[in-house]
Amino acid sequence: MKQTNYILKVIDAKKPDIRKALKDAGIEVKALTEVYSEDIENIIKEETKDGEETSEG
Repeated sequence: MKQTNYILKVIDAKKPDIRKALKDAGIEVKALTEVYSEDIENIIKEETKDGEETSEG
């Protein structure tokens, strides 16, 4: 068995929700730490104002 670290980017999710979803999928979470947070509403408004389509990924 080995321990693996991942970075997960989410929109409008809270740590308890993420932990529960992973647990429900059978994934044991050893630690869940918020690294960075930003308000994306302004980014989305700028993209739509400029006529660009928003995309996830």
